[in-house]
Amino acid sequence: QVQLVESGGGLVQPGGSLRLSCVSSGRISGIVTMGWYRRPPGKQRELVASITNGGSTNYADSVKGRCTISRDNAKNTVYLQMNSLKPEDTAVYYCSARRGYDAAVFWGQGTQVTVST
Repeated sequence: QVQLVESGGGLVQPGGSLRLSCVSSGRISGIVTMGWYRRPPGKQRELVASITNGGSTNYADSVKGRCTISRDNAKNTVYLQMNSLKPEDTAVYYCSARRGYDAAVFWGQGTQVTVST
């Protein structure tokens, strides 16, 4: 199995920044894509950003230009840098890992991000 632990969430004012981190452990050798998803209050979970082993990235339109996903393979860590945060970015943010050979997806426990005055 793969274990994912997120950190870095919190309360921030509109226009502020946060950096989320996700440390992976366990049987991670088959992981091909890491991603960040979020579940806003009362809404379904949605993709924020993803990054492949090759470094290709994908972003939701709502965060393009404001968020950057990156990975440090030596530390088994994926980051989500979020700038110019808006109240609508308020959500629980989840880290995900997709395994290549069977498309299994693993999830972290989530970290709360609240953007408010």
